[in-house]
Amino acid sequence: MLKDVGAKYVILGHSENRQLGESDQLINKKIQSSIKSKLKVIFCVGETLKQRKNNKTNKILLKQIKIGLKNIRKRKNIMIAYEPVWAIGSGLTPKNSELLETVGFIKSKIKGCKVLYGGSVNSNNIKDLKKIYNVDGFLIGGASQISKKFVDIIKKTVN
Repeated sequence: MLKDVGAKYVILGHSENRQLGESDQLINKKIQSSIKSKLKVIFCVGETLKQRKNNKTNKILLKQIKIGLKNIRKRKNIMIAYEPVWAIGSGLTPKNSELLETVGFIKSKIKGCKVLYGGSVNSNNIKDLKKIYNVDGFLIGGASQISKKFVDIIKKTVN
């Protein structure tokens, strides 16, 4: 249906859907279906604040990635969006060093994959976030719903 209405990308695995009961296995089926339909996939992964505080970030991300991408060999049309659940809409973001490390971990598990960052990206933090060399782009959430905020982010990204 998405392809029929002109969609080229689909976001799968977002934390809001996971909280509503979307399992890693269901996400895997959706990714497989999307790839068959020739859609580009933005596959969201991320940990809760409790998981981060308990040093389980890498374990959680690895589980989400392994199950989410199970039996998917052609991955050129898949991007990973690292979205720490605790950062989404909270105004909080990981320290640059933490983000560098976490994105590096993801890239070490999925060779050649582009990794986006999403989680309270705004016009105040975009300049610092774009300094992180291994982040390939950004998935803008709430700030994209207000045109002035979104344009401000874009302007600060290209300057």
